[in-house]
Amino acid sequence: MKSGNSGLNRRNFLKVGGMSTLALTLGSTGVFSLAGATKGFAADSSNPTSGFGGYGPLVKDPNGVLDLPRGFHYKMLSKTGDIMPNGDLVPSAHDGMAAYKGEKGTTILVRNHENGTNSDYPVNGKKPWSAGAAGGTTTIIVGQNNKVIDQYVSSSGTIRNCAGGATTWGTWLTMEETRDMGHGFVFEVNPLDPENEMSRTPIRDMGYFSHEAGHVDPSTGIWYLTEDASPSFLYRFTPHDRSQKLGSLQKGGILEAAAIDELPAASQFNTGQKFGVVWKKLNPEIAQQDAKDKGCIQFSRLEGAYFSEGTLWFDDTSAGSSRLGRVYRYTPATNNLELFYESTDKNDLEAPDNITITPWGDLWIAEDGGGNDRIVGLTPEGNIYTFAENMMNGSEFAGPTFSPDGNTFFVNMQTPGITFAIWGPFARRNSTRRRAMNQALPPGSLAPVVSDKLTAFAEEQGMSILEAAALERHGMPIL
Repeated sequence: MKSGNSGLNRRNFLKVGGMSTLALTLGSTGVFSLAGATKGFAADSSNPTSGFGGYGPLVKDPNGVLDLPRGFHYKMLSKTGDIMPNGDLVPSAHDGMAAYKGEKGTTILVRNHENGTNSDYPVNGKKPWSAGAAGGTTTIIVGQNNKVIDQYVSSSGTIRNCAGGATTWGTWLTMEETRDMGHGFVFEVNPLDPENEMSRTPIRDMGYFSHEAGHVDPSTGIWYLTEDASPSFLYRFTPHDRSQKLGSLQKGGILEAAAIDELPAASQFNTGQKFGVVWKKLNPEIAQQDAKDKGCIQFSRLEGAYFSEGTLWFDDTSAGSSRLGRVYRYTPATNNLELFYESTDKNDLEAPDNITITPWGDLWIAEDGGGNDRIVGLTPEGNIYTFAENMMNGSEFAGPTFSPDGNTFFVNMQTPGITFAIWGPFARRNSTRRRAMNQALPPGSLAPVVSDKLTAFAEEQGMSILEAAALERHGMPIL
């Protein structure tokens, strides 16, 4: 248990953990609502009926760090090399992150560090899982006015902790993006019980592969996992114990990968025939090879994942004709996979990585491309906008997440390793609009290009254009 000046304890944190994660998922109040807002928002000027279109043009940062829209501010909370209260140095390579509600108005951040085996600023844990591994996680307790109250190592001895996923009971799944030296697993971290036995116990049934991100469907307890490799696969993990309680994942489960349903010969298609996703059971110890052997969908290189309002969003950072990336939308209730966008212009979007759904319903994407990386927003109204741009260097953004009250946006700059708190006139929580995002059409410039032939086929088969585009990109024969 972590003690000291944080004013927090493990029992109380876990008691509110499920409620906290739900609050994070739904968001909370901000300064302005989308309905009738007159400040802080910018609709698409070319289409005055298009609804919310972002927060307006970015304002040049005189310090050359982050350009943000007018009315927004940032603070550097935690930088590589800072001295933590126990005397350790803040590790480098900030990556995936989640925010939870703490006591007395605090926010608890759990942050990955994507270090390998050598680093000038390793995660210096006292109880590492593997000696010589420099990765792991840190916990930051953030108080009022975005003041850091405490920060410390919460797990250590792992390699290339890239992204991960928040559980519904207040813990964090940190995931190793590697298959080297016996590493390549998922670990569960309790941010207020640092380096406990659970954090040193790999959840082997969640697979041995180059993990990227994961998120849970809270209505079923099923986890969806992405893989950062070429090729990569979309996995799902169904726990034997779906109670969504502390210790449930350690009881094991079934790992599967997504595949396109068996297709007949083109001459045997029937009008209205559905071609959804099926899931094929894998041996978790050889997950990637097993997925290949069983003909599962091969993606280029998967990155971020986020589950919201019955829909899984995930992205493929280097896919598409221009290799600029794709975003997919998968609906478990119907087993439909859709290609939501396929970027062809790096000015619109380049190399999508970590993602989140905002409290008011937009999809926010952290870029990891060339030049100055950005936080890009896509709206249910079909607009695209830039919320933030890295003006310091060419580093990627990582770990985008909102405080449980929705008033603060936390995000990492991986190099030199900075965690930012950003606040301003954010929109108010809007669960209706979050649900609308699940049926939204992509912005015109990002919609996948489809031929007349594919359009006609989609209409004949009774499927959406986005669904047909996803299946066609992954091998479905078109009449």
